Amino acid sequence: MIPLNDTVMRLLLAAVVVLPLLGAGAALLPAPPGLRGRGPEQAVLRHGVTVTGAVLAVTAVLALGFDHDRPGTMQAETDIAWIPALGVRVHLGADGVSLPLLVLTALLTFLCALYSYHRPPEGPRPQAFVALVLLLEAGTLATFAVLDLMLFFLAFETVLIPMYFLIARWGGAGRERAAWKFVLYTLLGSVVMLLGLLLVGLGAEGGPTFDMTALAEDGGRGLTHTTQLVAALAIGIGLAVKTPMWPLHSWLPDAHTAAPTVGSVLLAGVLLKMGTYGFVRIVLPAVPDGVHTLAPYLAAFAVTGIVYGSLACLALALPGSRGDLKRLIAYSSVGHMGFVLLGVATLTRTGVNGALFANIAHGLITGLLFFLVGAVKDRTGTTDLDRLALDGAGERGAGAALYGRAPRLGGLLAFGAVASLGLPGLAGFWGEMLALLGAYHPADGLSRPAYLVFMALAALGTLLTAAYLLVVVRRVCMGTPSAPGAVPAPGTAPAPSATLPDVRGHEFAAWIPLVVLTVLAGLWPALLLGLTDPAVQNLLPGVSR
Repeated sequence: MIPLNDTVMRLLLAAVVVLPLLGAGAALLPAPPGLRGRGPEQAVLRHGVTVTGAVLAVTAVLALGFDHDRPGTMQAETDIAWIPALGVRVHLGADGVSLPLLVLTALLTFLCALYSYHRPPEGPRPQAFVALVLLLEAGTLATFAVLDLMLFFLAFETVLIPMYFLIARWGGAGRERAAWKFVLYTLLGSVVMLLGLLLVGLGAEGGPTFDMTALAEDGGRGLTHTTQLVAALAIGIGLAVKTPMWPLHSWLPDAHTAAPTVGSVLLAGVLLKMGTYGFVRIVLPAVPDGVHTLAPYLAAFAVTGIVYGSLACLALALPGSRGDLKRLIAYSSVGHMGFVLLGVATLTRTGVNGALFANIAHGLITGLLFFLVGAVKDRTGTTDLDRLALDGAGERGAGAALYGRAPRLGGLLAFGAVASLGLPGLAGFWGEMLALLGAYHPADGLSRPAYLVFMALAALGTLLTAAYLLVVVRRVCMGTPSAPGAVPAPGTAPAPSATLPDVRGHEFAAWIPLVVLTVLAGLWPALLLGLTDPAVQNLLPGVSR
């Protein structure tokens, strides 16, 4: 690691938040003639790669300069008065909870910009596209870096604008309806969340404050149990919509199905993490008594989402269902994020560490899967499973037999599937296992028999997850392609042609980092758990396991 002084660390964290915002403004300016390359469109796409690459580089230096001997301590802090009359401050900082999310956001946004440079989005001006992606990155990074409730709310809401336009302007069929549904659900949840944040900040012991670190140290002592309960419920609803938690999830499948590839990657890989991060950063430490009362209900909704999401995916994967592959992966996110919520609901160090690990694993794996599904659609023109796969009558569709037609693409899709189902040795395994272990021994005062039932239902969800993902791999990847010029036998359906482009160079560049990190996190979980566990101990004082 590189030892850096506090001033440098503060500047680095501020740069991580500010650089993409400045880059978004610069993307809308005319490109200088010498930088236009083959045209202004290429120049602005190159600008997106440059800015996101710079943000990733600064984030990497921040991570290297982070004191890994003190991951539970807030580092790189900036604390400046902004609106003194309201007690709102520009307070930034990073610890073992937020640092992995900052790195994940910077990495996925850079990979999306790199992918878009080689495959420009189809739609309106790319200048607006790049500016929106950078604004989205700025809002997301700010959400994970700020330590003031009002700034958190502003950053939380900032991402709505760019994601709405990414879906509505560059999306596919049904994009306008999906974009409006996304915005309305999230806005309504955010209104309720704001009321809860005000309740916590204005009722803090020692006077009103919106400082997250002060509220965490306070531990809700200035609030009655009823006030904590109402605040936890209000904040939790707003965060649950963004997570999304069943039954507040219905915006997600439509948004993913309509969104462009880059929008789906960022939505699944980054935006969903904002909700679960808020549970760990705000709800658990600030209103512990209220969340203790609500924890069994949160766990019940979580396991319902796990089973429901898996059953929905299985229904979409079966022949004749006309299931959409993007929609299937979106529903899988409902199940995977259910494990995150279950880990949070155990109120144990084990469960919360599992939730944070599953957060990162889901971002890596589901981001990779949406990249791969986008590549399949680019090559075949569809994500309809019945058109892509072997149907019940044995007829081959446009994209069957990927192993034979595009072996690298088929292999990567199979890798993403087995990583998503939680195969030991890959990142998806540890988060789900730790969440289940947390449910086996929940926090004191929680009903262990109830949590054992929750654990059993969640384990059933893992079996259903394996079932639908293996069905998808069998239907899309397996089969025998025909040789060029082969003539089908009379009365039989033609096999798919063997001419299908395999993974290209820029696709390898965008996807391989996700593959490597998925394997690395699976084989060396202490790399991530060593960061999160001390920070979780600080957020959950008095919890022994």
